[in-house]
Amino acid sequence: MKIGFIGMGNMAQAIVKGWNATRQQEAEEILAYAPNRKKLKENAERLGFMPMDSSLELVQAADWVIMACKPYQVESVLEEVAEALKEKPLISIALGWDYARFLQTLGPGQRMRYIMPSTPAEVGEGVFLLEDMHNLTDEEEEISRLLFAGIGKVLVLPSHLMGIGGTLSGCGPAFADMIIEAFGDAGVKYGLPREAAYALVSQMLLGAAKLQRDTGKHPGVLKDAVCSPGGSTIRGVTALEAHGLRAACQAAVDAVMQYKA
Repeated sequence: MKIGFIGMGNMAQAIVKGWNATRQQEAEEILAYAPNRKKLKENAERLGFMPMDSSLELVQAADWVIMACKPYQVESVLEEVAEALKEKPLISIALGWDYARFLQTLGPGQRMRYIMPSTPAEVGEGVFLLEDMHNLTDEEEEISRLLFAGIGKVLVLPSHLMGIGGTLSGCGPAFADMIIEAFGDAGVKYGLPREAAYALVSQMLLGAAKLQRDTGKHPGVLKDAVCSPGGSTIRGVTALEAHGLRAACQAAVDAVMQYKA
């Protein structure tokens, strides 16, 4: 099955890297088009996919098409490929281009599904939010899940929750990276080599996240288990509260939710 990416930015590359690592999709069955030909060919040599000369050529050659370009580019791309796209199942990972928007633009004949991915797919730990509204066939719907199940967690959400879900899973890695950097800086301040500081913090976050995910315990319960009365951890927790950790996290989500693509 040939899968074609229109756009080969960071998110598309993360998906391809994840597929390469798991051998879920053979590199020679992945096609891609992007207007920057030089960069596209460099990425093709590095990741093994086949570069195409135009978005129309890509759509004609692919069995499935993934719309992975910038949201503002989608309309111009559709002007070129809409007719050829009619017979192909389409996945959109372009922010804001959900089922309703494609339906309005291309009409009900286009089979498609909106999916919000995340960059940790590169290491098999992505989150893929699948919009519950779609018009794929039953077989295609199953394929839309299986394509990403090997490189992350797949979760189906109603359309009205895709925004907040994507904010947490899609924007969240950037927020987590800031936390890694901040605690890493603190480690360096007290003498740790930077590489060691980042390794410690990253593994700590990975372990804490896996413990919560696998046990299902409330994060507050897990936090309390580390905080001995009068001990060191509760002092750090108190300092984080005093400096507005919770408010800062919620403000970040509010800022994203107020943004209109």
